[in-house]
Amino acid sequence: MDSLQLSKFLSFVLRHRPDSIGISLDSQGWVLVDDLIAKSQAAGTHFTREDLLHVVETSDKKRFSLSAYTHMIRAAQGHSVTVDLGLTPQEPPPILYHGTATRFVPSILAEGLKPKSRQQVHLSPDEATAQRVGQRHGKPTILKVDALTMHRQGFKFFLADNGVWLTDQVPPEFLILAQPPAEDR
Repeated sequence: MDSLQLSKFLSFVLRHRPDSIGISLDSQGWVLVDDLIAKSQAAGTHFTREDLLHVVETSDKKRFSLSAYTHMIRAAQGHSVTVDLGLTPQEPPPILYHGTATRFVPSILAEGLKPKSRQQVHLSPDEATAQRVGQRHGKPTILKVDALTMHRQGFKFFLADNGVWLTDQVPPEFLILAQPPAEDR
């Protein structure tokens, strides 16, 4: 199994379907690395501890977190299963970004950003990251989020281990359509 396949497998299991291989995540999303490997192998997906550590260390998106002494692993964010990542609310930067496909913009501007199947809305710290996220879903559009005003009005923001900002929702009044890239104007 190559690194990309293993990363996708780990994302699926640790974010959405731990039961698919017979593991249970603790309340904060952690599972013993040895249990993950053993249950994965029993379910027909073979990788070593070294393969897993390589994926965690080289992932540009930093999707996974390892505990001290690397005996436990969890997804850094993006869960559709209920977990409490134990993150402390923080003051966000003044502006955060959300990348999406152009086709979703009218409904987002009308209804705001909602977590849908995930626990929270994911926001990027910069436009370049938001652009990459939006490209995964079609022609990308970037929305600016007036995060500091939201924070001052009582909305909570959390910074995941991988640099993704999380919040429960973003009402439409805090969204601004970013200027399209020069080639689209």
